[in-house]
Amino acid sequence: MTNIVKVHPFPATKSFTNGFINEFFNRGLSDFIGNDTLLSQPATNVTENDDAFNLALAAPGFDKKDFVLNVENGHLTIEARHEEKNEVSGEKAERFLRREFRYESFKRSFKLPETINVDAIKAVYDNGVLKVELPKKEEAKPVSKTIKIG
Repeated sequence: MTNIVKVHPFPATKSFTNGFINEFFNRGLSDFIGNDTLLSQPATNVTENDDAFNLALAAPGFDKKDFVLNVENGHLTIEARHEEKNEVSGEKAERFLRREFRYESFKRSFKLPETINVDAIKAVYDNGVLKVELPKKEEAKPVSKTIKIG
């Protein structure tokens, strides 16, 4: 048997200006949508031109050495992991009361079309963005030919 429970998103015991506003702004996005797995994935843009697909992945706070890119079974997998050092020393040692912007690790996978030249994939990490160039095979590039009228 299913129970139906009435939810009160705005409890009557809290004043609007103090309790509700304070509670609303001191909650994370995952509190509203219920799952933060999507939030831990970096944003990615994919573009295409005649010669290649280009992937740009926003991953601030990492170093070039933190990334591992693999192509296997037609999938590009991008992993990043870095160790965070929590050094607490001295009189003015700080501790986080709320921490929202960090990526300790992530893993993204992209299915590649068969037209990608896997041997020529290049990646560059600069200013917090990982840029991956996925060149197309020669036979997949568009052919343009002008035909003379005789």
